[in-house]
Amino acid sequence: MSLLEKLTEITMKTTPGILLLCVTLALTACASSKKPVLYPNAHMNRVGQQQADADIHACMHAAEASGANAGKSGELATKTAKAGAVGGATGAVVGAISSSGSAGRGAAIGGAGAATATLIGGAFDASEPTQVYIRFVDQCLRDKGYQPIGWR
Repeated sequence: MSLLEKLTEITMKTTPGILLLCVTLALTACASSKKPVLYPNAHMNRVGQQQADADIHACMHAAEASGANAGKSGELATKTAKAGAVGGATGAVVGAISSSGSAGRGAAIGGAGAATATLIGGAFDASEPTQVYIRFVDQCLRDKGYQPIGWR
């Protein structure tokens, strides 16, 4: 039995469990999002790490408020819907030609499996900031006297 078949079987039997898993993964992905790394220049040494962390948070908040990271959740919803439709169509064909001959069951299994896989994968991608967001935060920090050197 393939991984997708196992995932689909579990999904069909325990939908609330899978939804809880998806929410947990999404929250974990968001909590572990990337942050800028600052070069320890004279300004950074003068204000200290605590103030630098506060300034990073303020710049990230300003970037969010400006819409610099907009569009991520909409993209995920669209990708999940497309994957569910493609998986459902594929499952219907496989179900119709398999020995059980159940196109409806095949469509349900294929659609649920593909949508779940896309949603979980997308939750991790959604935690990655957009290039516009990164540039916004970097510029905000430079304006405050810091020297951002990357993100992790």
